[in-house]
Amino acid sequence: MDPIVQEIYQSIVDGDQKACAAGVQKALDQNIEPQVILNEAMIASMSEVGRLFEEGEYFVPELLVSARAMQAGMNLLKPLLVQADIRSAGKVVAGTVQGDLHDIGKNLVCMMLEGAAFEIIDLGSDVKPEKFIEAVQSTGANIVAMSALLTTTMPNMKTTIEAFKAAGLRDRVKIMVGGAPLTQQYANEIGADGYAPDANRAVALAKSLLAK
Repeated sequence: MDPIVQEIYQSIVDGDQKACAAGVQKALDQNIEPQVILNEAMIASMSEVGRLFEEGEYFVPELLVSARAMQAGMNLLKPLLVQADIRSAGKVVAGTVQGDLHDIGKNLVCMMLEGAAFEIIDLGSDVKPEKFIEAVQSTGANIVAMSALLTTTMPNMKTTIEAFKAAGLRDRVKIMVGGAPLTQQYANEIGADGYAPDANRAVALAKSLLAK
């Protein structure tokens, strides 16, 4: 691995935003391909951060700090990846469901997915079913990721899935759900395609849903 790419990789694992942005700029100045930076520095380091999280060496704060560092580098890389027409892993429309204003978990999932080369359309929090549907229609996204942190807003996930059915779009998208009060059983009951208990597993789930 190129020493500069190695530096970027390490800065993300360490959660150092400034070092990551500086490293990406340095790599671009030295004509290292954006695709190489994306694959060998961004995606590889976020996989490593995910591994550390799985093994209990990292916790949510570390995950968040690393994801933010990766984001700092991605901001410089994104326009060039678009120019180079780099194929994304998939398009994800993400949002916290109607009535719920919590977005830390959803933001983390978005950052982790972006680190795995997914294109993200983040609708924010308190998202009405119609807004999810409009976003899928206008972007051609193939995954919808919904989050809820309150037991009172969980039923709005079912409402949104029903709205997709009513709009005739249910077969066009894979719907994944997550959030503290959710369980696999609840995901099954409301007819979601998948459930992820944390941001790291959300990435694995998104990949597996598209592989089907």
